[in-house]
Amino acid sequence: RARHSGPPDGGWGWMIVAGCFLVTICTRAVTRCISIFFVEFQAYFGQDYARTAWIHSIVDCATMLCAPLGSLISNHVSCQAGIMLGGLLASTGLILSSFATSLEHLYLSLGVLTGLGFALCYSPAIAMVGKYFNERKALAYGIAMSGSGIGTFILAPVVQLLIEQFSWRGALLILGGFVLNLCVCGALMRPIALKEDHKTAPEFLEQDYVPKAKKQDLKRMSICSPVIKVWSRECLCYCSWKEYDFLLMPGFMVLAVSVLFMAYGCSPLFVYLVPYALSVGVSHHQAAFLMSILGVIDIIGNITFGWLTDRRCLKKHRHFCYLFAVGMDGLCCLLLPVLQNFPLLVPFSFTFGYFDGAYVTLIPVMTADVVGTSSLSSALGIVYFLHAIPYLVSPPVAGWLVDTTGSYTASFLLCGFSMICSSTLLCFARLAKKIKRTHLQSLTNDMSTKQHIWTNGAIAYSVTAELDQKDIEFLAVDTNSYSNR
Repeated sequence: RARHSGPPDGGWGWMIVAGCFLVTICTRAVTRCISIFFVEFQAYFGQDYARTAWIHSIVDCATMLCAPLGSLISNHVSCQAGIMLGGLLASTGLILSSFATSLEHLYLSLGVLTGLGFALCYSPAIAMVGKYFNERKALAYGIAMSGSGIGTFILAPVVQLLIEQFSWRGALLILGGFVLNLCVCGALMRPIALKEDHKTAPEFLEQDYVPKAKKQDLKRMSICSPVIKVWSRECLCYCSWKEYDFLLMPGFMVLAVSVLFMAYGCSPLFVYLVPYALSVGVSHHQAAFLMSILGVIDIIGNITFGWLTDRRCLKKHRHFCYLFAVGMDGLCCLLLPVLQNFPLLVPFSFTFGYFDGAYVTLIPVMTADVVGTSSLSSALGIVYFLHAIPYLVSPPVAGWLVDTTGSYTASFLLCGFSMICSSTLLCFARLAKKIKRTHLQSLTNDMSTKQHIWTNGAIAYSVTAELDQKDIEFLAVDTNSYSNR
């Protein structure tokens, strides 16, 4: 385990970025490409939109719902072991899915098992990038997260070709072998020990309930070391609380609520873009090409937004860059129902893909800004966990609206308003915080200024108020009596 006083911002960190890049290809890009199987599953099993959409929902939900489990294994066992185990589970799920005889079979194999495997890989790999980078964090995340776009760009036409050549069963079998590359990615994730990761140890050793003999052993190893023996329930509770004390931070609470709205809005589009394109007369290859365009522009959004928000002029305004990107994606969803041919859907894929890549890059950066690097792995686990319920319910709800209304309009409008609501909530919270800070600063300036509030020639009162002292000194001098003395 390498030891550093701070993030190295390079070196082996670029291998970590490469590993995370491959993880996002094998997890998020493969999940997006499941939407290409949507029409095949619907035709083969003879089911409606809502029941078929549960497959994609369960994959996304399991990936995000089990994200804290991935963080837990990464923190207490090993990031490498967690990602390798996740790769084996995800591959097994895809291979078993190729033998499916019902939608329920796919719910369990492709949904639960593959989603669980992705969960063990995704959040630990992203957290590792944050541990290796500080000054160039947004750029590193932009490169790492661009794997989702590049993977979608490459895999979307490849999966369509595999379905045509080998049927959906053969395509799932080949994807199962491809996802085994997650085990290789896990081997690249060399742990790093930062100075701030051990900052809670001195505080803990001062507690009265820790025996002196055990304090000497604890001083030789981290409290959260994977091989430590926990001697008391108090020790475990203290360690667990220190990992998740960020949950009570107001900034994290607001971010968590906004993530719920954002996750609800972004998921259905990746499920229904291809079926919607087919419904307005676009060919199968053109529909798959729309997903490819979305994926490659996603890459540009990842890298350019990562690079731009690392610049000095925008580094302090990452929050508003994130709000703008989420709001623009919401606006794109609102306009989608009026785009009913391939030439109009192409610019939609460009715009939505770019801003999707932008805000996806900034999610871990914003989380790190709120909770700090030492709690980043646990915080990302919670953030991605909050994606779970919206990811689970939004595609089936959208499918139910399609079945009920006979069009995609209501589904896309609901997605757009949800994402705009997420952006608006964070905007109001940011403005309220700024107003409060300005008000407190004005009070601070008033209190810290020495004021002579009253003089009349015979008596003078000097009032001094300082922020760092509680007492106020009053000095009253009768000039006439003083001169007599």
